[in-house]
Amino acid sequence: MEKNWALILGGSSGLGLATAKKLAQNGYNICIIHRDSRVDLVHIENDFQEITLSGAELKSFNVDALKSEKREAVLQELKTLFSPDEKVKVLVHSIAKGNLKPLNDLNLQDLQITLNAMALSLFDWSKALVTASLFHKDARIVSFTSEGSEKAWPGYAAVSLAKASLEALTRSIALEYASVGIKANCIQAGVTETKSFKMIPGHEKLRENAILKSPNGRLTTPEDVANAAYLLTTDEAKWITGTVIKVDGGESLR
Repeated sequence: MEKNWALILGGSSGLGLATAKKLAQNGYNICIIHRDSRVDLVHIENDFQEITLSGAELKSFNVDALKSEKREAVLQELKTLFSPDEKVKVLVHSIAKGNLKPLNDLNLQDLQITLNAMALSLFDWSKALVTASLFHKDARIVSFTSEGSEKAWPGYAAVSLAKASLEALTRSIALEYASVGIKANCIQAGVTETKSFKMIPGHEKLRENAILKSPNGRLTTPEDVANAAYLLTTDEAKWITGTVIKVDGGESLR
């Protein structure tokens, strides 16, 4: 099996980690960019070890993915690490860093920080990988959005702005980078109990409502989302690009 690389932005927990594990089980080497404290690293290293048990090669960078100098350093190291025929076939954007405040408590800096982390960083990394000629000729970009991109929730304004921007950016990437073989899509996951979800004001009510709305009577799991992300990397999905795919077990049907 051909060994290509998946680069996961925000891959030490939640949807990013679940996707890293799924791709590793299906023949990908994994590069994870994450930003975690020393206290959290022990638990994270256990998860990373699980990835390597599948036979995947793993390279991790505990750096701030939003800093241009860190991004350039990572790409230079990957150029050194990769053999001449190795490329990044999958870029997964799973950065969850944003301000969760009532609208009246937000300021412009709060909006800029959230927008940069949860949307514009996808542009920065995509463009940098294209410029460095590190993308595979049939590359896939997968990012994670939410129903909040089109609905208003108290305390979610900054993230809602970022998610809507992420979807618009994905469409532009799909259009303008098609010439270099890139397919880009967003996954709109149903309510999923991740560390970042539990930071949303009123998340308990969101959780309760999601279960009531779901025809299947349960929340979406990180593994549900990772399965869909993997499907988007397959040969059979090469004609899917520039779209938002719901992975919610029917939660959004009512």
